[in-house]
Formats: sequence, C-alpha cells, structure tokens
Amino acid sequence: MADSATHIDVLIVGAGISGIGSAYHLQEQCPTKSYVILEMKDTFGGTWETHKYPGVRSDSDLYTFGYRFKPWVGAPIASAEEILKYMGEVIEENSIDQHIRYGHRITGCSWSSQDNLWTVQATRLADDATVSFTCNFLWMCQGYYDHENPYIPEWSGMDSYKGTFIHAQKWDPETDYAGKRVLVIGSGATAATVVPAFAEKAAHVTMLQRSPTYFFCSENKNELADRLREIGIDEPTIHRVVRAQIMYDQDMMTKRCQTEPDQVFEELKALIRQYAGEDFEFEPHFTPKYRPWQQRLAFCPEGDVFQAAAAGKLSVVTDTIDTFTEKGVRTASGEEIEADIIVACTGFRLSVMGEIPFQVDGKSVDWHETVNYRGMMFTGVPNLVWVFGYFRASWTLRVDMLGDFVCNLLNHMDETGTKRIEVSLRDEDSDMDILPWIEADNFNPNYLMRDIDRLPQRGAKPEWRHNQDYWSERDEIPTTDLDSPEFVYDGKRRSQSAVRKKAANAT
Repeated sequence: MADSATHIDVLIVGAGISGIGSAYHLQEQCPTKSYVILEMKDTFGGTWETHKYPGVRSDSDLYTFGYRFKPWVGAPIASAEEILKYMGEVIEENSIDQHIRYGHRITGCSWSSQDNLWTVQATRLADDATVSFTCNFLWMCQGYYDHENPYIPEWSGMDSYKGTFIHAQKWDPETDYAGKRVLVIGSGATAATVVPAFAEKAAHVTMLQRSPTYFFCSENKNELADRLREIGIDEPTIHRVVRAQIMYDQDMMTKRCQTEPDQVFEELKALIRQYAGEDFEFEPHFTPKYRPWQQRLAFCPEGDVFQAAAAGKLSVVTDTIDTFTEKGVRTASGEEIEADIIVACTGFRLSVMGEIPFQVDGKSVDWHETVNYRGMMFTGVPNLVWVFGYFRASWTLRVDMLGDFVCNLLNHMDETGTKRIEVSLRDEDSDMDILPWIEADNFNPNYLMRDIDRLPQRGAKPEWRHNQDYWSERDEIPTTDLDSPEFVYDGKRRSQSAVRKKAANAT
C-alpha cells in the first residue's frame, strides 16, 4: 500500500444516475462514512452525458426513473438536458459535488485480505499522473456498457460509402442533417428516439431493421399527477403515489406479456392507430417475432415514430445488409437505399466492471468464473457491490433499493465489528446448476446475448440470480437476513444461534 494513497471508507465508481443516487443514500444512512466518487468524464451524468444524438430522451418515465427522494415535476418522458438538470440539483442540494473527483480513469483495483482494503489506482487525466486510493468498500456504479466504443457490425463495403457514417453513440451535435436523406440502421430504443427527431428537418428518413420492434405509444403526460396537482396535493405525495401507480401498471403489463402476449400486442396496435390512423399497416415492418417485453419495449411519446411514418417522412425496410455502396447500402434482397447520412443505432458493447482489471489477494478476477448474489455481489470478491438495474422497470428503482441494502450492510458490519463481507455458495448449493447470467427466454437483447459469457454466472436458486423482477425484489431485498449462511464475515459464516446469543447479551 502506497504511503501517498488517499484513504476513504467507501469509494463509488461513476457519477452517473447510479453513483449520484448511491452517494445520497450513503450520506443519509451512513453519515459517518467518508467517501469519494471517481468519474472518468469531466462532468456528471453518465449515459446522459455520453449520448448527444438528436432528441435524446428517457425511455422510462421520470416518476420511477427519478430518485424516490426527489420529486419529479415535469413530463414523464424527459430529455437528456432535463435529466442532467435534475441530477445537478441533487448534487447541489446535497453537497455531493465536494466528493466527486472528475477526470479519473481507474486502471486497477486490488483487494488485500491481510489489510481488508481495496487499493484503487487511477490516472488523473488533467496531468496524466497516477493516483492511489484505499477504501474499505467498493461501490461499482459505472453502468454496464462501454461509453467510448459502441457496437458496429463488420458490414461489407463500408469503406466505399462516400457519405457521412456515424454511430448514434458518437453523434456530433454540429452535424447538419437538414434537407438530407438519413438512413437509420436499427429499430430499438435509440432508433425510436432519433427517427422522429431526424424527420423534423431531414428530406426523408429510412429505418432499416433486421427485425421489427414493439412500441408503446402514449401522450407524454401523467393524468393522475396532473389531477393531484390540480387539487393541491404536495409534490412529495404526488411523486410517491404516481410512482406506486406506475409500478403497479408495469407489473400488470409484464405479467400479461407472459400470459396473454397476443392480446397485449392487439392493445399496442390500437394505441399506435390513435396516432397513425385506423388503416395503418403493421405487416411486415411492425410485427415482431418475439413476445412483448422479451426485449425492451420502445416508448414513443405522442406516437411520434408512427406520425412520421403516416406523414410520409419515414420509410421502413425490414431486411439485412448485403453491402455498403458509394451512395448508401444494398440489402440482401437487392434494394439499394441511398443516403447522405447513415446513422448506426446498433446498440452498445457490454462492459463488465468498466473493463477495470481486478485482483483479489494477487489473483486476477475472471468475472465469468464468479456466481452472482442477486446481481450485486459475487463469490470470491469481498466488500464490493455492483449496481445493475432493471431492463423492464426503471434502472433507478434498483439504485434506491441497493442504496438501502449497502447502507444496511455497512451499518451491520460496524455493529458486529467485522471488516470483510463476501458471499459464498453454501453446502446446500453444492449440486446447484450454474447457468448463464439470464435466461434467453426471459430477456434476450442482442447486446446481452453477444457477450453473456463475459458476465458473472447465476445459480438455479433465487438468491443466486438477478431475476429482473422489481416487484418481487422490493419485498425480498429489504428483508434480507444479513446473517444468513450465504454471507461470510471475516472468513466465517455466522450461525443463527450465535447471532441470537449476541443479541440477547446486548439486551
């Protein structure tokens, strides 16, 4: 351990939506703990700072994507600018800024069981200096995709294209697309955002998709919130009630997508027709091959994608790319789509722990060789929690939930005088099947399936998986018994009889 290392109790990695929320909970629930947030960028925001493509907005409602502790008062679907403003207010109101170290790229994390400490090495980008931090606990809030290198398939003939090609994640806001022919490759949440924005100024937009996506169309407002404001209810109460209503509705929708997917699809089509007209044709470009919510359901406020299609500003082609040409792309069926600008909305590259090299007692950590505990802790890796949110519900719901969990865990360790916590398979788990991170029939977007062998594994029992079910986790995680046998403190499992005896002596 270097003498020059800065020591803190907790080190939070990332100043995005997860890191800022986690810092708030740490301050509130563990006020004596010192902490630092290390952020690679020169400002906060994470995803909302990375993406600068036209129309960038949330695809979750801000009543549940916003933190539970700060009421959201705008429209449910918000722009990146509005979300960054909201996050900035959280930082300022809670003096979190004094704890953030911007421009620090972490180059390695190593755990010592002898010292019960993490040592974190980082490069300070302002002067390229190497700096060191030690901490008792590492809170990984850096997200799960590569902010610098998006996923671009290796298409044939890309060098021959004479127009402008760019991935949406790398979009330059100075790019002028007014009056241009724009080709968008992809049909997921990013495409659903950029297509209507491009359609406002472009000569024409074409969306080329390999397969169709489900869309949910609705007005960008919440009638319950508007009504409660009208009758004078205070904003904290509105926030709490509307969050509860939305989460209930989402739970019902998720269950119905599994039990009656065909009926759900008919209802989704009815919502689309409200914006695109009763005679709108769904075949072949808007009839997915998978059930609703097996991949992310793209939200379209005011049905803007379908309004663009109905107005003739958007064409959709369902096909694969044979090759790029000088003027655009030629599809497998032989159609050439000419475009002045081609925008790839082809997803991102999965990043596990920010691609940071980890060691435990001198041995490199291969995350795929670990088994996850509820998608946040990992066998063989002490004093670390990774915040990984939800696919079907707002990411931030889990930020709040895991904020409570981590703080409870830290306080429990202080109360019991323990320095090290890790999870370990129990004797009863010896014959448990070890499986991929998530079941393909549960949630199977391409970015996850491409790199699932890089993620930690799951066990066949409920506690050894991230089930992506907020509605069960909101009951299970807050009531977690921190002395149950999967938790190992200072190298020992705590027996229930010992815990009860200690509690009895304390009284």
